[in-house]
Amino acid sequence: MVDDNVEIGEGTKIWHFSHIQSGARIGKYCVLGQNVNVGNNVTIGNYVKIQNNVSVYEGVTLEDYVFCGPSMVFTNILNPRSKYPQVGSKYYIKTLVKEGASLGANCTIVCGVTIGRFAFVGAGAVVTKDIPDFALVVGNPARQIGWVSESGNKLEFDESGFAYCKKSQKKYELKNNIVTEAE
Repeated sequence: MVDDNVEIGEGTKIWHFSHIQSGARIGKYCVLGQNVNVGNNVTIGNYVKIQNNVSVYEGVTLEDYVFCGPSMVFTNILNPRSKYPQVGSKYYIKTLVKEGASLGANCTIVCGVTIGRFAFVGAGAVVTKDIPDFALVVGNPARQIGWVSESGNKLEFDESGFAYCKKSQKKYELKNNIVTEAE
């Protein structure tokens, strides 16, 4: 079901039993699996893949090349109560998932966080705080256990603080606990 006032980019595929709500903007060449809900006013970039049974609630932004694994969960309210409903964008706490990040199956992203570029959230992790670019996190609550390249391969840094990824063919530098692409 696609509501009014929705933008869907060229080449995007949306599978059965999905709902795209009013004001949503979905980029080019995305794939949304079965039973995906895209909330009101959500922005999804280009080349995003959202696996089955994922709801992207209002307040969540997915940049280009984000991967959302099967049945992973976003939230948009920190203290939900049925008796005291908080409906409408003024209540929703923003979540940003930056370019190329991967969110593993059944992970939970608690609202109000930013997940950095090319970060990798392991299956079942519960993210309660910001994740830096290229970080690999697992567990409940999610904790960082390493670094990954743009292609998702684990990075092993030498004593000079450099690592090379054969798959992405890029060199990375770790300095002051921040990973950047090296020249």
